Amino acid sequence: MNQRTRPWHRLLAIAIGSMVFAVFAPTVVQAADPPTLQSLSETTTKLQVSIDTTWVLLSGFLVFFMQTGFAMLEAGLIRQISVVNALLENFINAAVTILVWWAIGFGIAFGTSVGGFFGIDNFFLSQLPSADGSYPLGAPGSTAAINTYTLFFFQFAFAATACIITTGSMLGRTDFIGDLIYSAIMGAIAYPIIVHWAWNYNGWLSKLSYHDFAGGSVVHTVGGWTALIGAYLLGPRPDRPAWGTLPPAHNLGLATLGTMILWFGWYGFNPGSTLGTVNTGLIGLVTINTTLAAGAGALSAIIFRYIRIGKWDLVYCLNGSLAGLVAITAACAYVAPWAAVLIGLTGGILVVLGVDLLESLHIDDPVGAFSVHGINGMMGILSIGLLGQAELTLNKKAGLFLGGGFDLLGVQLLGVVAIAVFTVTFAFLIYGGLKAIGHLRVNPEADRIGIDAYEHGASVWPDVYPVEKFVEQENHTNTPGVSTFENE
Repeated sequence: MNQRTRPWHRLLAIAIGSMVFAVFAPTVVQAADPPTLQSLSETTTKLQVSIDTTWVLLSGFLVFFMQTGFAMLEAGLIRQISVVNALLENFINAAVTILVWWAIGFGIAFGTSVGGFFGIDNFFLSQLPSADGSYPLGAPGSTAAINTYTLFFFQFAFAATACIITTGSMLGRTDFIGDLIYSAIMGAIAYPIIVHWAWNYNGWLSKLSYHDFAGGSVVHTVGGWTALIGAYLLGPRPDRPAWGTLPPAHNLGLATLGTMILWFGWYGFNPGSTLGTVNTGLIGLVTINTTLAAGAGALSAIIFRYIRIGKWDLVYCLNGSLAGLVAITAACAYVAPWAAVLIGLTGGILVVLGVDLLESLHIDDPVGAFSVHGINGMMGILSIGLLGQAELTLNKKAGLFLGGGFDLLGVQLLGVVAIAVFTVTFAFLIYGGLKAIGHLRVNPEADRIGIDAYEHGASVWPDVYPVEKFVEQENHTNTPGVSTFENE
């Protein structure tokens, strides 16, 4: 009997509930404020800021992940006796850079401008949050519609990249304390000043409509020139082959993995530099141009290398793709896809010639940092002045080859020269000072037994080359075993 009446109980409950809803629902609806154009606009704005913030943070995470790519690439390309040192220097770079960027760098880069040369406030993020507890958007020198903390993190990831580029050319013979010092100075002062010039809208280069969308000069040229001066003042690694013959890479698998990670991270580097998602077409263009240039650079480098030596060279193929990525970084938002292919092809050839140039000058650059980042960073900047599309450039001027005259190219050339002169001068001061106090080149004993054993007491493959073996060799006067180790 109870089972038969239960459905009627449910129907009765539904009916009563429906009556209550019908009576009171209109009152509830009427109690809410009707939407207005202003409220809808505010809601839309908040939603857009939320989407843009998510986009920029995810892009920043990708750029930060490039630290892993650099670590793997550098560890793979150098000799085994320096791998632990390379991994530690790559890792500690991020730790040092975040602290100095927070304390000084961000304020110099995006603080209130003094003459367009550097910022003077917002050190230690001291202006955040506001007195009312809110989080202001952007920074005094930025128009980005994201909160300042998000902008800070994204720009930190770029600063860490600029510093880690420098490490690559100085691997295997740099004093570790010296590495900490120059990383801190570069992240706090040298790099932020260039950021202020080019990316702070009150910066003197920015006011001239200097074009560098994602850091071809701000990040890569600065890192490349600093790397070159460091490598020059350090001198070559011990027991390297004759000039013109590069020391063999110890693990091409790691180098390839690192390069693929860097290529992947570049999708945060370039598309993320839109700092928002409003212009989806621009994001698409930047992404396509980035990919085309990377592919073209890899192909031109490996083919050019094959023509010269008759072998398909993996290392040059990897560096060719990175050269294409660097070359398109500044121009990715200002050129058509066909131009991106041309820029990438040029970058792949330049990286091969750049390595030859440094070898002829007897400058030891273990990973080709200057050839990849310095030379192609500058070429990418100049390519805007040659191939820039009037519809895409900031001042609506075309490049020289597209009928725009020398106006755009002249500003780009001025920026390249100014950034190079400042960076080279500053780098000589940093490294010259370190050399004077004995903290640039590692102790000569480290050259004899290997920097990993001397500086860190470790080996990347302890089961193959136990560090105790090298400590034992260090304590003996005969060196046949040491010589064998140094030639690995």
